[in-house]
Amino acid sequence: MSVLEFFKQKAAAYVSPMGVREMSGHLQLLDVRIGPVPERIPDSIAIPLNELSSRMKEIDSEVLVVVYCWDTWCSLATKAAIELLEAGFAAKELYGGVAAWQAMSFELEKVTDENASGPRCDC
Repeated sequence: MSVLEFFKQKAAAYVSPMGVREMSGHLQLLDVRIGPVPERIPDSIAIPLNELSSRMKEIDSEVLVVVYCWDTWCSLATKAAIELLEAGFAAKELYGGVAAWQAMSFELEKVTDENASGPRCDC
């Protein structure tokens, strides 16, 4: 693969926080972080990566699924996107994760459910 082809494929695999906001209503945000998770992007659903294979029926297969995790150093969203693509979903990764969303000063909601605590991720 050439360097040019690599960057074309990389660009096609990601969506920016601004891109997510522009596509609002035409996608499903999926938080795949493994807790504790103090806050998440509004209107996203939380399915930790370690539960994804058993909970795929909760994901809308008719829209683009945008997965996210903590930051660019975290690989959970990449692993989730691979799993979703292999299962036939249309999926992209939110570039920079929740940290990029926060850096853009976009709204986050506090998490108060059972996913707020749990084992630390090993991303």
